Amino acid sequence: MRIDAPTPSLVPQLRRLWKDAFGDGDAFLDKFFTTAYAPERCRCVTVEGQVAAALYWFDVTCTGGKMAYIYAVATAPAFREQGFCRALMGNTHSHLAALGYRGALLVPDGEALTRMYAGLGYRPCCGIREFVCSMGSEAAALRRIDAPEYARLRRKMIPQGGVIQENENLAFLETYAEFYAGLDFLLAAIRDEDKLLGLELLGNTDAAPGILAALGIAQGEFRTPGSQQPFAMFLALHPGAEAPTHFGLAFD
Repeated sequence: MRIDAPTPSLVPQLRRLWKDAFGDGDAFLDKFFTTAYAPERCRCVTVEGQVAAALYWFDVTCTGGKMAYIYAVATAPAFREQGFCRALMGNTHSHLAALGYRGALLVPDGEALTRMYAGLGYRPCCGIREFVCSMGSEAAALRRIDAPEYARLRRKMIPQGGVIQENENLAFLETYAEFYAGLDFLLAAIRDEDKLLGLELLGNTDAAPGILAALGIAQGEFRTPGSQQPFAMFLALHPGAEAPTHFGLAFD
């Protein structure tokens, strides 16, 4: 077993593992590997030249310290239940700590993964509130913006102690989501015909019905900072590293 950054020759295997684990197609993978992938932000387990498990991370910051948003952790079907994922996570944590990362963040998909990551030392953090609403009678004033402007405005609107997600984070998100700004709100969202998934709504949440009216969408689900439920999990990689207060842009 070897754990290291992947060589270029392993990328086809990484893509195949991703498909097997998450079901995404080539179009999605093309976007990820074009805008977000970097071998220095990927670790994989190989056994006799075969990729057994892999993970990726995005560089983020919080109160001046560098953190890793760990994403797309997967084990190939033939290698499951053999401890490869646990070994990969432990190796990655040590690698990140040696590089000066203050902590690691991830967003578990379901209770089983929440328990698994808790067993690795991760703790819940970054509360959110989720709500559903319908189109209002009056349209809000909003405009479509690009990733750099979203990054600039977001720095002003996220809660104190929130995670800054920019650069490849927003470049990747912009391949399948849209960014909007209003007078007193900021929104990253995915449009799906007559429904909207608001990945992050900052500022005036009462504007949600008007946002839907402006976009001509009947119904929306919105995610905003709050205390309804924890959203992410955090692991300190250095003594004294504190969990962030807000992590809004998970790449669903």
